[in-house]
Amino acid sequence: MDQQIAAPEQRLSKYVKNVWIIREIIGAIIGFVIIAVLYFLDARFSWWEWIGWVLLVAIILFAVGVIWSLFIEPSLKYNHFRYDVSEEFLQIKQGILTEEHQLVPMTKIQAVATNQGPIMRKYGLYAVSITTMASNHEIPALSKEDAFALRNQIAHFAKIKEVE
Repeated sequence: MDQQIAAPEQRLSKYVKNVWIIREIIGAIIGFVIIAVLYFLDARFSWWEWIGWVLLVAIILFAVGVIWSLFIEPSLKYNHFRYDVSEEFLQIKQGILTEEHQLVPMTKIQAVATNQGPIMRKYGLYAVSITTMASNHEIPALSKEDAFALRNQIAHFAKIKEVE
């Protein structure tokens, strides 16, 4: 008897793209400052000529990475992330180039939590973290109502007791 499990259909909040872009902008600014300082030090102290070429290649690769992570990757990640919850499994499907489909049995889930960083707070989003004995899983951005409902539903299905 072969049982088919339907592919997950639930999506993240559409505002997650903004959160990912802001995180990448912060990382890009830090990276740019580091490369600019190195380039300044190279010009100031006349390091070996090849160091200037290495920095130039690093700047080009950095620019390509920034373009990818700001304009292409957020939409692809959003379009390829799905999740679903049933009484038996938590399903997470993600991946741009390599698709990963995880089935986490409810009997293996030990803890479930919501968390929110400062960037996510600006958009009213929460991440739901699921912990098993062997691994951690995350659904990265849901509205407050969806995140708390999902957390409670997983806790109910996994028979997790609230610790006081």
